[in-house]
Amino acid sequence: MTKLRTAVIGVGSLGQHHARNFAEIAGDGNTEFIGVCDADEERAKEIAEKNNCDYFTDWRELLDKVDAVSIVTPTETHCEIACEFLEKGIHCLVEKPIARALEEVDKMTKTAKKTGAKIMVGHLERYNPAMVALRPHVTNPLYFEIHRVSPFPNRSLDVDVVLDVMIHDLDAIQWLVGEEIKPDSIHAVGIPIISNKVDAANARIEFENGAVANITSSRVGTEKIRKTRFYQTNSYVVLDYVTKFASVTSLNPEAAHPLLGININKLEVEDVEPLRAELSDFIDSILEDKELPITAQDGRRALNLALQVLDRIEEHRNRLDV
Repeated sequence: MTKLRTAVIGVGSLGQHHARNFAEIAGDGNTEFIGVCDADEERAKEIAEKNNCDYFTDWRELLDKVDAVSIVTPTETHCEIACEFLEKGIHCLVEKPIARALEEVDKMTKTAKKTGAKIMVGHLERYNPAMVALRPHVTNPLYFEIHRVSPFPNRSLDVDVVLDVMIHDLDAIQWLVGEEIKPDSIHAVGIPIISNKVDAANARIEFENGAVANITSSRVGTEKIRKTRFYQTNSYVVLDYVTKFASVTSLNPEAAHPLLGININKLEVEDVEPLRAELSDFIDSILEDKELPITAQDGRRALNLALQVLDRIEEHRNRLDV
């Protein structure tokens, strides 16, 4: 392979940024950005012109033209599209949520294993500069308070707020608590407000090691909030995804008085575009045949927890009759 040929399938509000980044990365010389695909021909043509590439309206036209793709289409299409590409040995980055059902994830994983193609999942918040700065300081999280609120999005919504928004934090807490530690107890509530799907939800998740996460997610807010606070042994952590701020507050055990020993460590954050870092890792994993930083199993784990939250919400909605 001389150059890794890339493309983006689905160039809506997020896919357009995948296209921009792939086009810019191609300037490094190791990849070639072939084109974009979208069912809306005018949209596909517009994004192609911006990125000096070809455009397509049927993703099947790309099957013999590329080596790796980003799939940024509605969730219900992920499995079909990914499996077609994986079957041909074409590497896939699939946006979150990885699929609608665990069976679809298993099908995608089985296909990738058969051909040796790589499949990565776009859990972008792992690449937020604040999270990157914080991750080395995480020891043993015990209690999370998480708020993720947005104004109602001006885009098509094919999933509810849990799969659309909360899943970012469901992935993050499992990553921070420890992927080997299983959720043990889940309580959740959620209601439709503007759409016919759940638009606001709260989940309380207790893990088998005793760690607890309380997560509130809404897409009908009046402001944008992306804050995570958690407590771990001897420290309090603040993470703001919007302002890209992270801090660790702890006590100095040698201080004469506890109030004199408070230390707030504002972490140094390198302001790198998360999507650029994610796509670069995807490409490097292919070119250097390295382990993927976010695997299909990571995506499956987040989806599994999200589906369990939705089950608890449905049980509660049946009681409320809403």
